Amino acid sequence: MKRIALFLMTNIGVLVIISLLVNVFNVHPLLHRNGLDLNRFLIFSAIVGFTGSFVSLFLSKFMAKMAYGIKAIQQPCDPHEMWIYETVRRLAKEAGIGMPEVGIYRSPEPNAFATGWNRNNALVAVSTGLLERMNREEVEAVLGHEISHVSNGDMVTLALIQGVVNTFVVFISRIVAQVAATAMSRGDDRGRENFSYGIYFVVSIVMELVLGIFASMIVFWFSRRREFRADAGSARLVGAPKMIAALQRLRSLQGAPVDNRAPAMATMKISHR
Repeated sequence: MKRIALFLMTNIGVLVIISLLVNVFNVHPLLHRNGLDLNRFLIFSAIVGFTGSFVSLFLSKFMAKMAYGIKAIQQPCDPHEMWIYETVRRLAKEAGIGMPEVGIYRSPEPNAFATGWNRNNALVAVSTGLLERMNREEVEAVLGHEISHVSNGDMVTLALIQGVVNTFVVFISRIVAQVAATAMSRGDDRGRENFSYGIYFVVSIVMELVLGIFASMIVFWFSRRREFRADAGSARLVGAPKMIAALQRLRSLQGAPVDNRAPAMATMKISHR
């Protein structure tokens, strides 16, 4: 319910901002002179933006397995794998979600991540570096952190946020490109058409890159907030002392000084995709 509310409020905000900009800067006549229909172009931008976002979401498990060479634990083959598998099962049950796929991948960096397109079809993966350099209580807290991401629906919410951001990027970059191409075109009809297309292509690509950098700040801001929520969720699942110990250990492994005054409020770069 919260994800849907956030999605609706965000889209309402987008429409309000665009309407204000159109009215303040009197954009409609310029767009119509350039052969653009603002409403249709906004719909097109939304389709493009959300298609990219949700394709990434639905392919996230497959891409993660391919990129990291994740070994899925189907049947635990040793006591260590059995403990990881059963810990994830227990935490998932306590969080009220379906049993995620559990995997291990080779990496010296102590890390873990959760991904998947819904709460009951997720993947939780941990690195060998994490398992080798942390004790079981600390690993349990990290797993609780990942399970909290899944139970909070962070992947779906992030896809919605990314879809809105993508819509802005596509919409604004194409409009700027069209206006620039029309303003700078010259020569005979055929030459003007070729020149106009070249300007449109270059400007749209440059604008997408520039706007994409600014848009990523929104995604990073949301990502940072979800890390704190997942820390709190893990503390509820496994207990605050275990979560604090895991955060302290991760900070020490990354070579950063430990802040003993507020260790539970720090985000330790546990990576999530």
